[in-house]
Amino acid sequence: MNVQNDIQKIRKHTRTIVRELKVLQGIKQRLGISLSQCHFLFELERLPNQNLQQLSDKLLLDNSTTSRLSASLVKAGLVEVDVPEHDQRQKQFFLTEQGKEVVNLSNQRANQQVHNALELMNKEEQMKIEEGMGLYAKALQQQRLQNKYNIRPIEPKDTEQVAQLIRKVMTEFGAVGEGYSINDPEIEDMYTAYKSPQAVFFVIEDDRSILGCGGIGPLSAADSNTCELRKMYFYPELRGAGLGKKLLALCLEKARSLGYQTCYLETISRMWQAIRLYEKVGFLRLEQPMGQTGHSSCEAYYSLDLGRK
Repeated sequence: MNVQNDIQKIRKHTRTIVRELKVLQGIKQRLGISLSQCHFLFELERLPNQNLQQLSDKLLLDNSTTSRLSASLVKAGLVEVDVPEHDQRQKQFFLTEQGKEVVNLSNQRANQQVHNALELMNKEEQMKIEEGMGLYAKALQQQRLQNKYNIRPIEPKDTEQVAQLIRKVMTEFGAVGEGYSINDPEIEDMYTAYKSPQAVFFVIEDDRSILGCGGIGPLSAADSNTCELRKMYFYPELRGAGLGKKLLALCLEKARSLGYQTCYLETISRMWQAIRLYEKVGFLRLEQPMGQTGHSSCEAYYSLDLGRK
């Protein structure tokens, strides 16, 4: 696969779409408002009575820029402001009747343009367009979210936060009691436990705290060519950003560099999102466990041939 060639093709298609949608011509010429103002109105149509912070988050703009947008739209008579009595600081915005008319007109024109384009395709092609654009949009969102976090090897200072993370997530999924890894002594000091040359453990952090972790180490009572994926857990706010896939790829890459040929893991069926990720990268379900992990309450066993990518 020629990555650079794929990048240039996608950028070319994106430029064509932008031009055909007349973004360069500008919405202002047709509706009297800017593209940013139009997106502000779209968000209020989708969910009325949002406050400034909510709108900033949805539009991916800073508060000062969103504030200027709101002021311009209020001045134009397209948006009104409501100030709740219980909190004078939380202004809420909603569309005026004129604002609703502008949004309806924009939607009609955009819907007709998309409709006309889709009519030139058969059903299979339409489904490919919807799926492809959805995947691309999701990947762009995940890339933006991933930029907020850093993946690095565990350090001594991380011990307490990592232990708390593991215990909280395992408790969330009911993985407590006898036979679960929540009782492993290594949780008390994961840094020391993974100082071995044949092991590695990573953490995912933002600018304040650790939100995810995972690593690999030799599988107990197995041959030296087999490693185990261990304690890969994430707080809810980290899930869905594609960081699980990124951390898993990093662990598997490290396992290959250490000379392992097989990666084994144990989990529970309730962690279905994690299982779906494992299966996507090629882990195969096993009928029985490998090695001796001491985790007798796990009921889902998987292995991956590290020679296959």
